[in-house]
Amino acid sequence: MSAVSGFDPVRLEILNTEVAAAAEEMALTLRRTARSLYVKEAVDFGVGLVTPQGRFFGNPRNFGSALLDYDISPTLEALGETLEDGDVLFTNHPYETAGLVSHTPDLTVIRAYYVDGRIAAYGYCFVHSTDVGGKVPSSVSPTNTELFQEGLLIPPVKLLRAGVWNKDILRLYKANVRTPELNGHDLTAMLAALETGAARVAAMAGRDGIDAFLAGQRALMDYAADKARAVLRRIPDGTYDFWDYLDDDAITPVPMRFAVAMTARDGAIELDFTATDPQVISAYNVPTLGRRHAWLTVRILHFVTTHDPTVPMNGGIFRDVTVKLRQGTILDPVFPAPTGVRAASAYRLNDAVTGAFAKAVPQDVPAPSGGAMVPVVLAEFDRRTGARNVLVLNSIIVGSGARFGSDGYDGIDGSLSTIRNTPAEKSELEAGVDILEYGLNPDSAGAGEWRGGLGLKFTFRVTQAGSAVLGRGLERFYFRPWGMAGGLPGANMRVVLNIGTAREAELGKIDMVPLDEGDTVTFLTPGGGGYGDPFRRDPAAVLDDVQSGFVSEAAARRDYGVALTGGAVDAAETERLRGARAPLTAAFTFGPERDAWDAVFTPERMAALNARFMGLVPAARHGARQAFFREVVPALFDPAARAARNVVTDRRALGEAIDRWIAEG
Repeated sequence: MSAVSGFDPVRLEILNTEVAAAAEEMALTLRRTARSLYVKEAVDFGVGLVTPQGRFFGNPRNFGSALLDYDISPTLEALGETLEDGDVLFTNHPYETAGLVSHTPDLTVIRAYYVDGRIAAYGYCFVHSTDVGGKVPSSVSPTNTELFQEGLLIPPVKLLRAGVWNKDILRLYKANVRTPELNGHDLTAMLAALETGAARVAAMAGRDGIDAFLAGQRALMDYAADKARAVLRRIPDGTYDFWDYLDDDAITPVPMRFAVAMTARDGAIELDFTATDPQVISAYNVPTLGRRHAWLTVRILHFVTTHDPTVPMNGGIFRDVTVKLRQGTILDPVFPAPTGVRAASAYRLNDAVTGAFAKAVPQDVPAPSGGAMVPVVLAEFDRRTGARNVLVLNSIIVGSGARFGSDGYDGIDGSLSTIRNTPAEKSELEAGVDILEYGLNPDSAGAGEWRGGLGLKFTFRVTQAGSAVLGRGLERFYFRPWGMAGGLPGANMRVVLNIGTAREAELGKIDMVPLDEGDTVTFLTPGGGGYGDPFRRDPAAVLDDVQSGFVSEAAARRDYGVALTGGAVDAAETERLRGARAPLTAAFTFGPERDAWDAVFTPERMAALNARFMGLVPAARHGARQAFFREVVPALFDPAARAARNVVTDRRALGEAIDRWIAEG
């Protein structure tokens, strides 16, 4: 390390390692002492050390969520009083925390670490709780229409004062959740993690003095900022726009558009999301209160740390990143808009930012992943006690996108989520299910010179009546994960009841589905987009994919132009197939569904439409938007047309209808 802010470079390197190790130890304490599968197996939690100004300077390198661009200062302000020594703040309110809590299951605690009577740092911890009450078991439903349906709302309050529990708050909390004992154990584990952080901060600040420790925090942030800007200068100056879609809002079939304009100037980056669609009545809104937010800037983090893995993992990375938002849109909703499935929106806006990067530096970023993360939740009744049992059977992810020079990763996606899978034996031990299959989903990846990563196939059977399955974050049923540089899109998402039987049924995007004893449910997730013309892929690599069960012989012939005979490549037929079409060179390959939609819903038309909708009060926007699409695109509301992914037929007539509607005002 070079010297930063006059700080000794050797000491700075030591401090960087120390704060990361302290945060790592906090994470290990939490994971080892918690009870829920969300924490112990899925690792759906976060911990960190925070400066007195509210920014993260110490983060674990191997556990939990990357929270580097969060700010705890609005949460402290909302508390309305100082955190004294031994106090612990407790909250799960998305709006009162300015998005530090992004949906109600994310229970959050904060503690001030005092050294010599001064705040040396804050300790932070959140866990995704199994249940916080609300309309459905696990609290998160895509069809929730207001925040109050998403569970008990806890504004920033003091759970502990001077180390003493506020038992009234604890009783109130436990009385409003379906799994009070489980949640209580996780809450205690969070406090243990904060205690670990307190000990480590006391050791670091006590050794060199609090002033030196605070100076070290600033130096670490400055150093990360300088190194991040050096990486971001790889992006040529200019403005790069892109957009992507969620299939629908789960209440209506109307797609949701996420648009970004990324402007680069000498390593300073502005992300302008103001052209994104208005907030929706369902749970896909992302609470930011108009601030820069970790969900919006995660692609910046990936880009910086990929090109320079030595960058300290702290909030300084984003010093030269600004964000523009428009209040009342999906990315800056107005209370009490629900936010429970905000991760689905985060995936798609992340894909939009990926597209902007791809326009600027096409060989520096991968094609998008399958674009979803699906916690599969089982709700059942305990046979002994009759109590409701709620748990995550598994967090099903997708395949990652291919990139220049490399295939995507099969069944792995680090584009947004750091969630881990749950061992089948653990799920079967704690729930009335048999896990029948958990593996890769053949033919799900986008074909390319470099193939996208395969998605997953997960099938389970319920063993008792009265159960129900919930799945949130389900996406890409209609719009596919797109390919780059001639690569093809990945497959669509599927959810199937009783697959392979006479009672097989496509479930589509589910909310809460009741199940009979013996029913099976299968989740088939998309793979990532391909990169490069698939006809340029080495036929031997295609043969290996077929023999491995990743690609079918039919797909090898159709998508890769590789003919197989007797378990070997038919060189002559392959040459004929590959010579029968022109090379694929398009920067992006979206698939016919999006091509048709984009042809009529151009950026100019969307800007005019959204201007109309945003001119209404938030409560009226949903109805007006639905009425417009029902009038102008009636096929969108036809289940058969949607199942065939063919809601746009006569592009010219539809475009004219949209223009008339806009002109009539």
